[in-house]
Amino acid sequence: MAPRRPAGSLSPTEAGAPPSVAPRAMDEFEQRAWLRLALLEGVSARTVRELLAAFGLPGAIFEAPSAALARVAGDPVARALQAQSAPDLTDAVERSMRWLQSDASRSLLTLADSDYPPQLLELSDPPPLLYLQGRRDLLGRPALAIVGSRNASRQGEANAEAFAAHLGGCGLTIVSGLALGIDAAAHRGALDGEAGTVAVLGTGIDVVYPASNRALTARIAQRGLLLSEYPLGTAAIAHHFPRRNRIIAALARGVLVVEAALHSGSLITARLAAELGREVMAIPGSIHSPVTRGCHRLIRDGARLVESAQDVLEELRMNSSHGSRPAPDAPATVDAPDASLLQAMGHYPVDLDTLAQRTGLPPGPLSARLLELELTQDVERLGGNSYQRLRRG
Repeated sequence: MAPRRPAGSLSPTEAGAPPSVAPRAMDEFEQRAWLRLALLEGVSARTVRELLAAFGLPGAIFEAPSAALARVAGDPVARALQAQSAPDLTDAVERSMRWLQSDASRSLLTLADSDYPPQLLELSDPPPLLYLQGRRDLLGRPALAIVGSRNASRQGEANAEAFAAHLGGCGLTIVSGLALGIDAAAHRGALDGEAGTVAVLGTGIDVVYPASNRALTARIAQRGLLLSEYPLGTAAIAHHFPRRNRIIAALARGVLVVEAALHSGSLITARLAAELGREVMAIPGSIHSPVTRGCHRLIRDGARLVESAQDVLEELRMNSSHGSRPAPDAPATVDAPDASLLQAMGHYPVDLDTLAQRTGLPPGPLSARLLELELTQDVERLGGNSYQRLRRG
């Protein structure tokens, strides 16, 4: 049984909507009780909410009579709540407590906390407990989700980073999922702004996934916020990521999809956002690129076509004193002959033979100039001996 101690009560209304008072730090007893309730096997988020509404805080739940618990949650859950802690549950609670106590930037966020984001309560299954590391205050700021393909083009990543940096400067906290490609680029772009970035994880908060994002994860922990509903040590499991996406969609005022294939997690996020009444926006791209077909599908289905940061601000009904248009296509530092070559490339992938016809240059010298533009990151080489111009800014 949990240690006996008088526990505060939580009304049914409070169990679903946090009170409007300043956040109160939980003591160790409360933290252990919340962790034990959240980590108890076989108890769903919905059941946790029903128990909180019926009995109050976790300490009161663990002290409630078995018959009363069974009436709310059924006999198996009642027996689990009243049983002595299993060794694996005790170990999980102790591991979580060590994680919390080893760094002051780490905390738990529960349904009973006054700063629990009210927009998460719009979900049918709001997480009863979240693990946080970093700037908890970011959850109270207006936010935009930027999501997209893990297999993004360099241009797509550049777009995500530039939009995130600009919109972060306009006061929007950028929310994403810390995946490779567009997600990581969006976090990078937002990190240096005051509005910061929130990374919603599909693993335990102590698990870095993918491993190549280790340095970025550390930067977000210092300057932004890491957030997970999954217990410590939870590995990357495929079905966790679509569930993670519901939190991304709920936290934001809108979702901007930068690049996405037709069957992708980004479209799941966009669908969830639309169901929650959030704005859905997408950046168009080449009709020949598989990573833009999802964006085109969203636009056909009613998403806002976005060409600039100002388009996003207008969709969210926000004002900006910042410049709203992307930087010029060809930076002033590009030499005139190279600027001419970039103009001949246009903004779609083009193969070497077609480019040779447009410019009148022999394949050898043309390849050499394209290599130079690759090194200056003005051009990206694609598969099939094709090239694409990159836009900066």
